[in-house]
Amino acid sequence: MKKMMSKEDGSWFSFGTLLGLMALISSVLPSDLRISASHVIRLIISHFSQYVQYTIPEFDGANMNELYLAIELYLSTPAAKLARKINLTLPKNSSSLVFGLDEYTESIPDFSFKPGSFKAWWLFRSHEPSKPSFSWREEVPDVRRYLILSIKKKDREVLNSYMDHIMARAKEMKIAQRDRKIFTNLKDRDYGYFNRGKVWESVSFKHPATFDTLAMDPVLKEKIKEDLRDFATGEDFYNRVGRAWKRGYLLYGPPGTGKSSMIAAMANFLQYDVYDLELTQVKSNVHLKDLLIKTSNRSIIVIEDIDCSLDLTADRAKKKKKKSKEHETDPKVDTENELTLSGLLNFTDGLWSCCGSERLFVFTTNHIEKLDPALLRSGCMDMHIHLSYCGFQAFRVLTKNYLGVEEHEMFDEIRAAMDEEGVAMTPAEISEVLTREKRDVDGAMRFLVKELKESKAKRAMEKLELLKEMEEDNEEKEPIKKPLETLEESKGAKMENLV
Repeated sequence: MKKMMSKEDGSWFSFGTLLGLMALISSVLPSDLRISASHVIRLIISHFSQYVQYTIPEFDGANMNELYLAIELYLSTPAAKLARKINLTLPKNSSSLVFGLDEYTESIPDFSFKPGSFKAWWLFRSHEPSKPSFSWREEVPDVRRYLILSIKKKDREVLNSYMDHIMARAKEMKIAQRDRKIFTNLKDRDYGYFNRGKVWESVSFKHPATFDTLAMDPVLKEKIKEDLRDFATGEDFYNRVGRAWKRGYLLYGPPGTGKSSMIAAMANFLQYDVYDLELTQVKSNVHLKDLLIKTSNRSIIVIEDIDCSLDLTADRAKKKKKKSKEHETDPKVDTENELTLSGLLNFTDGLWSCCGSERLFVFTTNHIEKLDPALLRSGCMDMHIHLSYCGFQAFRVLTKNYLGVEEHEMFDEIRAAMDEEGVAMTPAEISEVLTREKRDVDGAMRFLVKELKESKAKRAMEKLELLKEMEEDNEEKEPIKKPLETLEESKGAKMENLV
């Protein structure tokens, strides 16, 4: 044991002596040899060290290092928990604070990647160059900042996997922290001098609706949430089957059943931006493609009241014949430079729909029977969601949201009234009653029973009006007489033939 200890002590003495001698020699060496001596010393130390270090600079030349930004965001969580000196920032388009490492922050450990087997330590450092570098880009600072990663030499083989883990986690954090937007399309691509080339304008999206606050059937709600989860995590699936990473939803039902709230809940659930496409402002199929190209990934493209925005009824043969006659009557009619059903189908399910990824197309309508079957097929509208009148389970969600009440002695009476044939109220109508009577729970329940009983006659009247409207749409509308100009032209043609 004494010999072993003596041997170890001797080895450490020899190593320490070597370093001391090299340090002494480097101090007396000329300046041109001092750098070489320092390099040799670092090589010797690294040879005996079990750790390896990697430096991640903030800038790669004049360009921002995306890896540095991802790591900085990734380290904000352990920095907030472990560091004693922390930088606080509020990035642009972010809704939350970001915790960052300070110049004098101690080493921050990260054991989250492959817990128990992989350990990493991070340091933040900066320095100011003796001679400032020149750059055409003003945003490049004079102070150079960089992060230092220390890991064991045996873990170098998993470094790439660790970086992939950091990038994926940073992407999730960036999405969760960013200030989401709702966009609307401009009337014209060249609208205004400062909007030249701009097709969308946006504001912050702050809609509070969530699936927890939606008044709808719980089974249907869970089905929709599961479908959205499968879509958001389905990149590998869509690539494997050779389909564009997109999906179409149709929300249909009477007015006031929560179609707009459903869209907001979907956006909040997935943390997507929303593009509210107003078809009446789209002048042609080319304009529609331009709008699609300039939408971002991870977004919901919404077309509300599609039956009112564009003539999309099922009788395409008659419409085609009518347009042909119009063109013959007036050659100046431009049938190509316009928005058509074919252009909309290519927008949602054609080749141009593949120019981005992770997009949802959401359509809404009050009258599904008016839509062309080509729009209703899978690929365009994959999932049809019927939002109907308020059921009892949806009613309980509303009473919890508006009144803070989960049980009441009049619930059985309200359930019986809702189950009566012909009795129906939309979630919006019930919400209005609960809002108006929110200070008197018992009064709200009594008034709601009264409104439910009166709704029977109201819905019967709405049904009659709908049937009348459908009958009018199905009638053939033949012109009584031709335009005077057309008659004169036809008479002139006959006279020429006689001559």
